[in-house]
Amino acid sequence: MKRAYKINTKNIVYFAVLLALVVVLQFVGSYIKIGPISISLVLVPIVLGGILLGPIAGMLLGFSFGLITFIAVVTGLDAGSAMLFAEAPFMVALICFVKAILCGWIPALVYKAISKKHPVVGAYVASALAPIINTGIFIIGALMINQTISKVWGVEGGASGVFVFLVVTVAGINFLVEFGINILLSPIIVKVIEIITGKVKRKHTDEDVVENNEDDSVEYIEQDDTEESKDNVSDNSEE
Repeated sequence: MKRAYKINTKNIVYFAVLLALVVVLQFVGSYIKIGPISISLVLVPIVLGGILLGPIAGMLLGFSFGLITFIAVVTGLDAGSAMLFAEAPFMVALICFVKAILCGWIPALVYKAISKKHPVVGAYVASALAPIINTGIFIIGALMINQTISKVWGVEGGASGVFVFLVVTVAGINFLVEFGINILLSPIIVKVIEIITGKVKRKHTDEDVVENNEDDSVEYIEQDDTEESKDNVSDNSEE
């Protein structure tokens, strides 16, 4: 099933609501920490936006997530990441934005591909992908600055020690929490999609019915005109 993503008032409102959710949930999630790393609660509205409004909307919502995260780092609201930013500003900024943008873009593309035949499966896969991407890119980026993490966060054991710390703390706890939230809320995502796309389908059906009725009316009028013309010709012939 091919879907067209249009810029109209309805979609702008949907995007605004999802953007507000991203802002609020990221602010709340910044206070829920496991070690120096906060939990990401924003992945659900980002995935939903990508599914409903398309990959570009998913990217924009992801970018908003990254921007809010980066602002928290720069202003010191996220103290642990702020300490890393002081030592490796470029890499910290890159991690913030790259993982967030891809969290919105890749699940939307995957859903778009799978939903042509299996929309429900597509929604579950997209929901599961977001925390995998978020955590995976964070770990890859963090390993690239493992010496800074060792120094700033006091993780012993060099690169291997940082890897174990990241796997246990980030992948072992944060990831499982984020993954669990997304999977548990996947049925809600599916239901929202069904409701919204169902309304769109009904609207198109109603428009088709109206157009068909108008076509029938035009055809009926043309038939009447044709019959009337024939009657006039017949009358003239008799005269």
